Amino acid sequence: MKAKLVEHTLSVVFVTCAFFVFAMVMQSQEASRETARSKAIEPYLHLNFLDYGDPLHRALLKESFNIFHPGRPWEGDSLLQAIDRIRQEQFVGQEYKTGQEERGISPEKLLKIGGMYVQFILLYLIVVILSYHAAQSLAIYRFVKMKQQRTSAIVELYRCFTDPESGRRGISFWLKVAGLTGQAVLKGIAYAVLFAPAYVIGYSVRSTFDADSYAFMIVLGVVSNGLLINSANKFFTLLVTESRKGYVQAAIVKNLSSSYVWGTRDGVSYSALLRPKRMFPSHVFSHIFVNARYQNLLSLKEQASFLITGLIIIEMALNIQGHLGYELLQNILYRQYDVAMCIIVGIFLVIKGTEVVVDVWFNIESRKYENRT
Repeated sequence: MKAKLVEHTLSVVFVTCAFFVFAMVMQSQEASRETARSKAIEPYLHLNFLDYGDPLHRALLKESFNIFHPGRPWEGDSLLQAIDRIRQEQFVGQEYKTGQEERGISPEKLLKIGGMYVQFILLYLIVVILSYHAAQSLAIYRFVKMKQQRTSAIVELYRCFTDPESGRRGISFWLKVAGLTGQAVLKGIAYAVLFAPAYVIGYSVRSTFDADSYAFMIVLGVVSNGLLINSANKFFTLLVTESRKGYVQAAIVKNLSSSYVWGTRDGVSYSALLRPKRMFPSHVFSHIFVNARYQNLLSLKEQASFLITGLIIIEMALNIQGHLGYELLQNILYRQYDVAMCIIVGIFLVIKGTEVVVDVWFNIESRKYENRT
C-alpha cells in the first residue's frame, strides 16, 4: 500500500509541475504573438478617417496597400482579417468588457475559483455515491429477475400471440397485451434516457439554466451518458459469475436460503434495493454480493474519470454560469491559459484523490478477505 501511495504522490507532483510549465510556455508564446501582431497592425488602428465596417473604406484600404506593396495582394487580405480579429476581441475580450485588466491569477480570482471548486467537489461526491448505489440496485434487481426466470415484456408479448390457447382472446388477454406493451415502451424510453448525452436530456427538459441548477445537474450526472447502465451491467456480470461458483452450492447445502421471491421471509426484500447497507441475512446471495462488490471496487477509479468528464461537459454544454466547467471554458476562450491550467490541475487532483481513496478501501477489504481465509 505504501508503494501505491508513493506512486500517487509522485504522479501528482510530476503532472502538476508539467501543467504549470506548459501554462507558462503557452502564456509566453501568446504574449510574444500578441506583441508582434499589435506592433504590425497598431498604425492602421489609429486611422480615424477609416470606418472598417464600411465596405467602401475597406476596399480603399486594400487598394492603397496594393499600390504601396505591389505583387503581394494576399497581404492586404491578411491585414484586413487581422484588423477584424482585433476589433472583435475588443467586443468579446474580458478586459474590454469589464473595463479593467483581469488577466492572470490574482487572489480575488483564486478565491472565486476556489468557491466553484468546492461546489464541484461536493457535486461530484454526491453523484459518485448515488451512481455507485444505483448501479448496484439495478444489477441486483436484474439478477433476481433472472433467478425468477422472468423474461422481457417483448418476449412475453411474442408468447401471448404464438400460444395455441391464445385464440380465446377476451378482455383479460388484451389487458395483458396492453400492460406488456406499456412495459416495453417504458423500458425503451428508460434505455434511451440512460444512454443519451446529458445536454440532449437537459435541453429536452429545460431551455435555460443557471447556477442554482444543482439538483438538476445531479440527476443528469447520474442517469446520462450511459455510465449508470454500463456500471450496472458490469456488476450484474460479476453477480452471475459468482453465482456459478462452487461455494454457492456448498452454502445451499448448509441450509442457507436460495429463494429469490420478492418480499418473502426467506427471499429478497425490496428494501435491499434502497438501503445504503446491503444486507441479506441467512441468504446465499449475501456471499455472492460481497464477493462481486470486492471485485468491482477498483472499477470505481475508471468510473470516476468518466463521471468527472461528464460533469464538466454538462456545465460547458448547458452554459451554466458560476460553475467550474463554464469558468474553464471561458478562460480557454479568453486565452488565459494560466487560469485554465490551474483549474485543470484541480480537476486532476480530484481524480487522483478518488484513486487514493479507492486503493485504500480495496486494501482494507483485501485484509478482511485474508483474515477470513
